[in-house]
Amino acid sequence: MPLTLYVDGPRWRTHLQAVRDAHPGIVPVVKGNGYGFGVERLAARAAWLGVDTVAVGMYHEVTPVAAAFHGTVMVLSPWRPFETHVVFDSHVVHTVGRLEDLRALAERAAGSGAKPRVVLERLTSMRRHGFSARDLREAAGLVEGLAVEGVAVHLPISQGSHLTEVNRLMTDVVAAGLATHRVFVSHLTDTELGVLRQSYPDYEFRPRIGTQLWLGDRSALEVRSTVLDVHPVERGDVYGYRSRTAPAAGTILVVSGGTAHGIGLEAPTGGATLKDRAARIAKGGLDAAGFVRSPYTVDGKQRLFAEPPHMQASMLFLSHGAKVPAVGDEVDVRVRFTATTFDQTIISD
Repeated sequence: MPLTLYVDGPRWRTHLQAVRDAHPGIVPVVKGNGYGFGVERLAARAAWLGVDTVAVGMYHEVTPVAAAFHGTVMVLSPWRPFETHVVFDSHVVHTVGRLEDLRALAERAAGSGAKPRVVLERLTSMRRHGFSARDLREAAGLVEGLAVEGVAVHLPISQGSHLTEVNRLMTDVVAAGLATHRVFVSHLTDTELGVLRQSYPDYEFRPRIGTQLWLGDRSALEVRSTVLDVHPVERGDVYGYRSRTAPAAGTILVVSGGTAHGIGLEAPTGGATLKDRAARIAKGGLDAAGFVRSPYTVDGKQRLFAEPPHMQASMLFLSHGAKVPAVGDEVDVRVRFTATTFDQTIISD
């Protein structure tokens, strides 16, 4: 009685091939929970796509990905001397964004006889990881004993063009005088990539793409939850872990999917627009009143949680008159794929 991800296999595979063909040099990103599919499955699918490089988020993801993908594995999180899960292997590319780390990695390489492969990350307006323009120029003189695969530019996900910032960053990359002419980019539009390739014909731009690739055709993906139990209630009846009382006559529906799956968990958001902020205020009012909208849809309506989700299951309240599904039926549920763990994934042939 699981929370299930159903995938229209032919449609999904067609979409993957279309994205690959539209993005020369694509580096599929297979980090985290594998966008709901699992990193092993996406690694195998990347091999099927015929790409030569994939990107993971953390070092501990290298081993399971390398079991299914035998090309290059790039680690997006920067290498640090204190990292305990580092895999020093010829198929692994390390990201470096600080001079002290670059020196430490070069020293470690000199002592081992290995020649680690690295990308040098340029700091962007995200202010996350990376070298300043001056440090990138200095880094060019510290790479002896290292195989520099390219420069990485990780841009914010935002509306508007990145071209002004990217052109400034590319000026810094050119000025650094590195032997490599390869740039790995994240979160650029196809139009922006096209402009960059025309402006810098001597450089190879390789887009690192995750969401657009794996989740870009949402119509190929459907998530359903199994109905585990059904309990008619009258107004005032007590239910749930917290002994709540039913606000009116209706039905308590117990469905698969809880906090262990990622159901009911929410990442903080600042609300970029007035509409976003108004929605957050309205939702906060519902939360305070004990009426929290769930991601489950039953009889054509998104239903309220009867109480906060449990670890493996959730309780929903259906008002009187709603069509009540039977135990074993499935209902639709909207999820954030990057934060959801499914009990099973079924991909059609």
